[in-house]
Amino acid sequence: MGGALLERWQQSTLIERFDVIEPQYAAPGSRVTWHRNLESLPPDYVPDVVVFAVKPQHLDAVLPAYKIRFGNANPLYISIAAGKKLSFYASHLGERAHIVRAMPNTPAMVGEGMTVLCSAPTLPASAKKIALDLMSAVGKAEWLPNESLMDAVTAISGCGPAYVFLFLESMVKAGVAVGLPEDMAKILSCQTVLGSLKLAAQSGKTLEQLRIQVASPGGATEAALNILMQSNNLQSLLEKAVDSATARSKQLSEKN
Repeated sequence: MGGALLERWQQSTLIERFDVIEPQYAAPGSRVTWHRNLESLPPDYVPDVVVFAVKPQHLDAVLPAYKIRFGNANPLYISIAAGKKLSFYASHLGERAHIVRAMPNTPAMVGEGMTVLCSAPTLPASAKKIALDLMSAVGKAEWLPNESLMDAVTAISGCGPAYVFLFLESMVKAGVAVGLPEDMAKILSCQTVLGSLKLAAQSGKTLEQLRIQVASPGGATEAALNILMQSNNLQSLLEKAVDSATARSKQLSEKN
């Protein structure tokens, strides 16, 4: 995800220079300087924004050095690590540190991500704008009014792409089962979902209205919906899935 953000940000005019600390990997980029560790940065280097795109279990070892190095400069810290609460970052970076938690999802790789952000109420408006502008460069971004909702966000937009991909997998397999070549079934399924999403976002109609609009009485769509909506099966299954993801996200965050 960190690599996807970097690639999209390089295509924008928001940032003049990128310094990336990554001991094992370096991708080409005209405005990117790669460093093996924090110590290899110039002694007088002061960043405006620091983005933590590392695995959550590594943060305990990573964060203290940043407080030592940049504590007086107080840059904006943005973390995309799942599960770690604002209080965790404050305990490592200091109570005065400007910290934002961000939950992007994988469509950010193609500039269509959904990112939700949260911060302490004391975060300056100027810092909030910077964080929102950065994450808006990879798709849509919204501020969350309460950090406690981050687990629900994780279950919907964080995990959500996997639900959509599973639906597409199933749709393709169903197309093959009724005689379509697999490549054709994939093209039809992906474009249908893409077009439907754009229509849902732009039409101004409710999702229910759009569904009814497609389903003519006695037609093929109605026959399919009678199966999908039988005993509210699909809705019930999705609610159970989202509830399970939310509960697991809470379990993981409570460890932090």
